[in-house]
Amino acid sequence: MIQSVLQKRIAQFADARILVIGDIIVDHFLWGTTNRISPEAPVPVVNVQREELLLGGSANVLRNIVSLGGQAALCGIIGNDAMGRKVQELVAELGVSTEGLVVGKRPTTVKTRVVAQGQQIVRFDREQTRAPSRDSLHALLNFLEKHLLRYDAIMVSDYAKGVIGEPLMVRLRQFLQEIRRHDKRSLPLIVDPKPVNMHCFVGATIITPNHYEAMQMAGIRADDERGLAAAARQIRDDLGCEAVLITRGEVGMSLLQSDDQIVTIPAMAKEVYDVTGAGDTVAATLALSLAAGSRMYEAAVLANHAAGIAVGKIGTACVTFKELAAAVLHGARG
Repeated sequence: MIQSVLQKRIAQFADARILVIGDIIVDHFLWGTTNRISPEAPVPVVNVQREELLLGGSANVLRNIVSLGGQAALCGIIGNDAMGRKVQELVAELGVSTEGLVVGKRPTTVKTRVVAQGQQIVRFDREQTRAPSRDSLHALLNFLEKHLLRYDAIMVSDYAKGVIGEPLMVRLRQFLQEIRRHDKRSLPLIVDPKPVNMHCFVGATIITPNHYEAMQMAGIRADDERGLAAAARQIRDDLGCEAVLITRGEVGMSLLQSDDQIVTIPAMAKEVYDVTGAGDTVAATLALSLAAGSRMYEAAVLANHAAGIAVGKIGTACVTFKELAAAVLHGARG
């Protein structure tokens, strides 16, 4: 039964080592209540009751990997500022080395969300999205060259904040080719993309756009199953990747591999409270599953289970090893 195989893979997460590369974000939450409209403008007045700073973006992928029982490191750029130091602190609290965190000249990206009565009222972002400086890029590449051999899979988490681009991805592909040639190891390269950087992801093992991103990347209007399949094939053929996994919200996920057949995996969520960070959860679970030896379909099913858990939580999602194992067991029992 597939459930027993999935449980075995989850147990193997502890031995899987993932390197996460991408845009590091601080997710800043202001939690409160509201019961009146401001006399100054037609907006709610929120009485802030607590504040929270969490790892977001590629750092939330890292957080999910650790929560799921895997081993990981993070490679990206932070600012020489209070939020950058907070990232270092939060990463260290996970028991993860901060060696791959490059301190650059631009500020740390921060997304602030105001949440009242469980509903997000507004979000405002503080960011600069220019490409890394020459020094920062050199530091990132130096870390990759020294440490890639330590890992079983590479996860690229692209939030279009500037870290992921052609200079970085070209060298990463070269490093992976050298490893495959000299060490006879085939490290899976999992990419959670932004369409603007599609050209950078040639040769990925699997790419995980959402439905809207897939349409943008393929240049195809995918309003039905036939259109979605065409978009997935276009992305696969353009990038030369092994598989395309399209996340589709309440529908679930659709997986296309080399056999040209698209398989839809129904959503597992009973209720959806918040999709914040759910894509990071999918990416983390997929990377761990492939590193643990899962077949592509098995990895997609596990990622689908994890997504179902993540969207049932409010705030930046993080799924635990026990939650995923219980979800798979519950699924087996119907």
